[in-house]
Amino acid sequence: MGWLTRFLAAVAFLAIGVIFSPETFGSKSVSQLSTYLKLAHLLSFSTAFGAALWVTFIGGIIMFKNLPRHQFGNLQSKMFPAYFWLVGVCCATSVGSFGYLHPWKSASTAEKYQLGFLLSSLAFNLANLFVFTPMTIEMMRQRHKVEREENIGTEVGWSKNQEAAKTNPKLAAMNKKFGMIHGFSSLANIMSFGGLAMHSWYLAGKLNL
Repeated sequence: MGWLTRFLAAVAFLAIGVIFSPETFGSKSVSQLSTYLKLAHLLSFSTAFGAALWVTFIGGIIMFKNLPRHQFGNLQSKMFPAYFWLVGVCCATSVGSFGYLHPWKSASTAEKYQLGFLLSSLAFNLANLFVFTPMTIEMMRQRHKVEREENIGTEVGWSKNQEAAKTNPKLAAMNKKFGMIHGFSSLANIMSFGGLAMHSWYLAGKLNL
């Protein structure tokens, strides 16, 4: 199934949901604009949360444990910018829609905290997109060049890199610098996910099942 087919299928399901929504059958308790904003918030938040959950705790770990290390790094260098763009756009949409639905002057304390959580997720994600990820990718490419000179990088895992670093001071220094930058990137990603996770608890409290 191609990308366009999947997109059209998702749009079709969304259209069916709109047709069978309570507003369609005569309920006027919620304005149409408010409903659209709530939908935008829910879809953007759930997309950001789901993407962050998969990339952070599942997909990345599976790839690292099964792909040759250089292949894994090259794949991540293509995937992470797209991932941070997606989460960034979704977080920005969530902030905008939530802020419109809950204006600061009339918002409750809980709503102000939630807007803060969403803004922090957006900020940490943007830091990764524009600062830490480009630095990590550049450092990774430099280290790959040195590793190829040592005839390593096609293995799965870190063992050969660590062995080579014992006799190659340049590689050892690169490992240290890469670890520091990658650590900041990982921390920013976890903090961004944490803000989304705290907002998920707020949304769960709003459900009336």
